[in-house]
Amino acid sequence: MKSPFELDRRNFLHTAAGGVAVGSAALRSQLTLAAELHDGHPLAPLPSHFPAKAKRLIIFFMTGGISHVDTFDHKPKLNTDAGKKTGKHTIKASQFPFQPYGESGRMVSELFPHVGSVIDEFCLIHSMTNASSGHSAATLGMHTGSVTIPLPSIGSWVSHALGTFNTNLPPFVVFAAREPYNAYQCWDSNFLPGFHTGVRVVPGPDPIPHLDSRVKSVKRRDLERIMLRDLNEEHLRVHPNDVQLRTRMTNFNTAYGLMQEAPEAFDISGESQSTLDLYGVDRADRKSFGWQCLATRRLVERGVRVIELFDVGSNSNWDAHGDMETHRPLAKKIDQPIAALVKDLRQRGLLDDTLIVGCSEFGRTPWEDSNPKGRGHHAAAFTTFLAGGGAKRGFSYGSTDDIGAEVAENKMDVHDFHATILHLLGLDHQLLTYHYSGRDYRLTDVAGNVVYELVS
Repeated sequence: MKSPFELDRRNFLHTAAGGVAVGSAALRSQLTLAAELHDGHPLAPLPSHFPAKAKRLIIFFMTGGISHVDTFDHKPKLNTDAGKKTGKHTIKASQFPFQPYGESGRMVSELFPHVGSVIDEFCLIHSMTNASSGHSAATLGMHTGSVTIPLPSIGSWVSHALGTFNTNLPPFVVFAAREPYNAYQCWDSNFLPGFHTGVRVVPGPDPIPHLDSRVKSVKRRDLERIMLRDLNEEHLRVHPNDVQLRTRMTNFNTAYGLMQEAPEAFDISGESQSTLDLYGVDRADRKSFGWQCLATRRLVERGVRVIELFDVGSNSNWDAHGDMETHRPLAKKIDQPIAALVKDLRQRGLLDDTLIVGCSEFGRTPWEDSNPKGRGHHAAAFTTFLAGGGAKRGFSYGSTDDIGAEVAENKMDVHDFHATILHLLGLDHQLLTYHYSGRDYRLTDVAGNVVYELVS
């Protein structure tokens, strides 16, 4: 499925021109109010409900289901009881040794030595659950709070609630070399205004195609843009509630600003050698996960509010039914870059007000799958993490039983997870509502509790 907001100038502008199908009276009034309060730009920064710990949000999503019991939830009994039956299942040992890291002494497997080196910055949640063990539904749930029907993504909700710091760049940027399950629905704004949809960057040598043609005709394009702006503004003066036009105007302006600023933001050639070494990239890199993480830091510095990075593997993702050894190259690809981003943000004074979130749609079973070398889907208990942005450092929340099969303490569902993330961003998840099709919607539906134990 092709995203309608893939980062391609022609696709972007074509989609923007098509508008977004919205139309409630409440939506019109909200857009009109936003324009009046913020100099006509609905993406200008908005105040949070209360003082925020975090100003920005970065999400790492490990598509396919990373194994909690082979990474951050150490379960020695898996190895001592390997081969024994638990009900109808056969317990499977972990082939990845764990060791303590940091002042906290938290156990991390050999898959993530670089993350282990900064583990004291992390708040680990060991008691996460999801309502579905199917990839598509579970991925949708982690992004929208709904495992049944597509709704606005968490990034779109944050963009809608807080706006952005730089209206020349999208408020919500998505790095995705390949499409995850549900494709663009993971970053779609759905019934929220279309300019809150995530803009997809496809890592590669030309992340913004057709840039040369833009440069060659910039004077004519500037003139056309000014004329179109004047016509649109005159139309809005007479018809202030034309939601589709306001959306198209915002998308056109963002696309134009993006073409001006994004090339420099994505160009890492001017970074110091020590920074390049930290991320494990070279100056010509435009594709690796290290480049994506370094570009994320550069976008954060330039005012982008929300950035999500999808790790979907090269030839596979984390869905290790056949052989857990596939976790090894996948972890190697992301381990150093994630740790580097944490260190880099800390060094630059940005980590304290930038919230980093890491998750999969679920974990993996403590027992063998149909292939004894693999593990199956496991939504009943898995691990996610927070770092920076007011999350408690060096802290572990919740626990699982002796083999990581069930939550033993402090169960946390997706609505609680989202409510806590929004709280760190200064947002009350019960107040962040949007009236659409006769009812008020929110990211957490009619559930969710902030887990204050995770807040520093």
